[in-house]
Amino acid sequence: MGGIETHLRTLVEGLVDRTDIDVVVAHSIPETVVERIGGVRVKRLKRQFSFRGAPICLGYGAAIRESKADIVHLHLPNPAAVIALLWSRYSGPLVVTYHSDIVRQRFLGKLFEPVLRILLARCDAIIATSDAYASSSPTLKAFSSSCRVIPYGIDLALFVSPFPNKVAEIRTRYGKRIVLAVGRLIYYKGFDILIDAMKEIEAHLVIIGDGALRDSLSSQAKALGIADRVTFLGELQNEEIAVFYRAADVFVLPSVARSEAFGIVQIEAMASGTPVINTSLDSGVPSVSLDGLTGLTVPPRSVKALARAIRLLLDNPDLALRFGDAGGLRARERYSAERMCDDTLRLYSDIDSRRRASIQEVSLSDTTAGRISRTKVRNTQDRYAV
Repeated sequence: MGGIETHLRTLVEGLVDRTDIDVVVAHSIPETVVERIGGVRVKRLKRQFSFRGAPICLGYGAAIRESKADIVHLHLPNPAAVIALLWSRYSGPLVVTYHSDIVRQRFLGKLFEPVLRILLARCDAIIATSDAYASSSPTLKAFSSSCRVIPYGIDLALFVSPFPNKVAEIRTRYGKRIVLAVGRLIYYKGFDILIDAMKEIEAHLVIIGDGALRDSLSSQAKALGIADRVTFLGELQNEEIAVFYRAADVFVLPSVARSEAFGIVQIEAMASGTPVINTSLDSGVPSVSLDGLTGLTVPPRSVKALARAIRLLLDNPDLALRFGDAGGLRARERYSAERMCDDTLRLYSDIDSRRRASIQEVSLSDTTAGRISRTKVRNTQDRYAV
């Protein structure tokens, strides 16, 4: 459960009643599986191998070509899917959600950049998840006229539930001062910085998520002598995570690289009424939870600044409450799943209208030239492949 996967599920669940939508994704095993989840047809393509953590599925191109979609919506970064789309010879309308630049594999990213630009140049629209990321991405700057900003949205209902009994149980288990972090245990999340900061804080840190760095982070906590105040819960489902947001005094997103393009978990914390501490990355992260309004923003990789911000909120419950209330309001006004899905569907409709107008214009031109052109009109829902 990463950010893109969570976003994709929220998006298709919000669109399934209003569109005919298929989802094509990479499987975790070398086997193709087709299933229906909540009314959505999901095709998990056989994974032949992985390269630098990216799944390689040779069936992508055929799946796109066979979809007969009115619009194909691609989610990036995904180099294999970019190549597959170009190879598929699909010539219809194309939408891309540009979740992030390729940050860690910089050399490979530069080699791939010309191919990526060919794809982006033929897009009808490029969705950026924040104005900040659209303006700070070197790649997106070249395609600013095609960019449309549609922020992530989540199902807010789950995170506004009070869960009084379960919250009381968590606070009994971990104490009255709880610091929460949620995310995959990978390099750009900055959990090592957060664990270092906990040396100076009298509170219990609960980390939800799993990943390659779990053992090293656990060893770090032991080496610092704070293992009894740092708990790793592994990966939990949203229903379980929601209770921890409500129980926590502070939520921390200590990310250190612009691979963290947005931080959906910030919305979850804000919707739960929990103040957020994030970092001043040159990405969309600090534009989600605002410094001094819904929480605090500190420089990335600064252990002292992070520790100071956490102590400030733990020691000033009135300030934390004010930030939490403002965060809940911001989440409801700006980051609901309904708003995200409505904006996406509106974009699809605009693209489809332009396409139909273009077809009609060509047809009229042909007729004027003495050639009769007929256009087949379908009375079914438009079909989208995501």
